[in-house]
Amino acid sequence: MREQLPAEPAADGPWNAGRRLTFAALALLCLITALTLAAGYANKARCTGPEFNEWGRSEPAYQERAYTEACYSDIQNLWVGRDIDRHVFPYVHGGIDEDGSLYGGVVEYPVLSGLLIWLGAVFVDTDAGFLAASALIMAPFGLAVAWWLGRLSGWRALLWALSPPLVLYAFHNWDLPVVACAVAAVLVVHRGGTCPRRRAVQGAVLLGAGFAFKIYPGLFVLPLALFVLTGGRDGAALPAGKRVDVRGALAVVAAAAGTAVLANLPFALAGFRGWWASFQFQSDRDVDLSTNSIWYWGSRGFADVDGFQEAMSVVSPVAMLLSFAAACLAGRWVQRRTGTYPWIQVSAAMLCGFLLLHKVHSPQYTLWLLPFFVLLRVRWGWIAAYLLADLAMGISIFRWLGESNGIGDGFTAQALMIGVWGRAALLVGLFPAFLGARSTVDEDERTAAPIADQPTRSPC
Repeated sequence: MREQLPAEPAADGPWNAGRRLTFAALALLCLITALTLAAGYANKARCTGPEFNEWGRSEPAYQERAYTEACYSDIQNLWVGRDIDRHVFPYVHGGIDEDGSLYGGVVEYPVLSGLLIWLGAVFVDTDAGFLAASALIMAPFGLAVAWWLGRLSGWRALLWALSPPLVLYAFHNWDLPVVACAVAAVLVVHRGGTCPRRRAVQGAVLLGAGFAFKIYPGLFVLPLALFVLTGGRDGAALPAGKRVDVRGALAVVAAAAGTAVLANLPFALAGFRGWWASFQFQSDRDVDLSTNSIWYWGSRGFADVDGFQEAMSVVSPVAMLLSFAAACLAGRWVQRRTGTYPWIQVSAAMLCGFLLLHKVHSPQYTLWLLPFFVLLRVRWGWIAAYLLADLAMGISIFRWLGESNGIGDGFTAQALMIGVWGRAALLVGLFPAFLGARSTVDEDERTAAPIADQPTRSPC
């Protein structure tokens, strides 16, 4: 048996992740989150009604109000245009036109998100009802994230429960379920039982399900597999006499891939053209104002140049892949120093690369990053700066669209540029900051789950 490591001293007072929350404290954390989610719904509901046209679209002047009052949401906006208002089951009967327009119930999201979208529309006839039903479906996922982060990182989970992005984006799009999958994977891997390999495989299943919601949790399968390959925390889960656990790493990849295939297969068989159209839509998407990425804001005036869009279809994914490789290699360097492959840190760094370099950077993607501010002990300055930059962008982008001014004109335009480029610069800095950060999850393991109580040299 290995000796129990001494508990690390509390670094942040009441924010100390090593203190597990009681049931009452977790319930309080969820209550705070519920109030924040209610504020988020009220913020978006300002755009609904008071009247509705024959398609159930809010009137008067829905689009102008959504932009100028900064209460726009994709949920309400997509009520008309994707056959959601007609209650068409997604993917089965549709496809994509030559001009890139989707039809026949196809939505531009993976299948589990499409299923949630359909469920939210089943019993309603207006965009207001659709927003309300979608909020009711997704709110439990937001509460679950709060509970799980509280279990993993203590009161630091207030960064989720009280965050401005939760007000701005909780019901902007269908992102709470995918965030829940990613956080649940971390919970299962580090709190799921006594068998390290089984925990990792179960976590991989959740990441595969997350892929079927919004793709990005699929990125975390590779660092999780490397974590298992190197024997987990301190190498304690390596099979006897082995330096690496190849079988365990392959099981992780297979579990994630199998889950993603099982989620997609029924839709692919029922309507391959419609199912494939959702992927084709994102692949063929131009770099334009709707993508809101550095590739658009850094190339304004060149977007219509011949060959630009084709070049972006290569440059963006290649740049992302290089950032993923750099994160994984850096994780290996950290593992050599500490004895543990930092899969959570590497996952956070890979997400930074994705957010920065992908040709689409929707405002609500900040929700994807928030849990890593809880799970990793990065400096508070990074967190505050990112949330401020995101707040500037999240409000000003819609106000600017409503004002239709030049990008150099007025306070709104300047706030937008501060938000866009401020976030980009912070993502560059957060990449190494995440890689070098201590995990609040590991701190709790060392204080509440002694290594001596865990199986050693046995992956199960």
